[in-house]
Amino acid sequence: MSSQVDDTQTLWRSFRAKPDDKALRDRLILTYAPLVKYVAGRLGSGLPAHVEEEDLVSYGLLGLIGAIERYDPDRDVKFETYAIARIKGAIIDELRSLDWVPRSVRARAREIERAMAALEAKRHRPPSDEEIANHVGITIEELEDSLTDISRSSIAALDELWTIGGSGGDQVALIDTIEDTEAPSPESSLSATELKEALGEAIARLPEREKLVVTLYYYEELTLREIGEVLGVTESRVSQLHTKAILRLKARLSGGQRTEAQA
Repeated sequence: MSSQVDDTQTLWRSFRAKPDDKALRDRLILTYAPLVKYVAGRLGSGLPAHVEEEDLVSYGLLGLIGAIERYDPDRDVKFETYAIARIKGAIIDELRSLDWVPRSVRARAREIERAMAALEAKRHRPPSDEEIANHVGITIEELEDSLTDISRSSIAALDELWTIGGSGGDQVALIDTIEDTEAPSPESSLSATELKEALGEAIARLPEREKLVVTLYYYEELTLREIGEVLGVTESRVSQLHTKAILRLKARLSGGQRTEAQA
């Protein structure tokens, strides 16, 4: 294992000395190609069947190449961390450019998000499914169908699976906000930001099952199917819970409450 690490470090030193050497770059691509497969598999699990994983891998490879060419080791960020963010971004950008998400699905997602924000602002607690459905003017069954449609096709949800932006345009990964009881306290972490704290607080206020889904998916890295086995529910139900959690987090962090209050 240590010799493999040494070989990789030697390869990086050689590439930094000769950044135009295509052979060295290609060796780095091969070394880190499993990262692309990993990210593509994670993102692809919630997408429609017509989206091929091979396509996601090809999009992600462009992100990996960009990461290799732009990586600055002096920034004290692990390459894997930097590369995964670039790979995710490349895949999401390409999917978004295809624009295959129906406008009706996007509109319903925004409608549910605004309803969640307005109801929570009014009741000071996460609203129930019945309250959300009544606010939107649909039945519980229609709400569940909408959540399923959003989870299957929403690029907005895909984006927020990995990063949630604040009103100022900053972004923070969900994984970075979930408390690790074995890690140093937040006070000792130099990377803690107001946005991370706000998102962490928002996750803590999620209904228990939604919070558990978020934790298992982002922190424990279980698949939706595996989470379903843990909770004793179907994969589609887990997908609905995940989508509701993402919409709640977006509502709390994107200024949705202010927009609804001013409407």
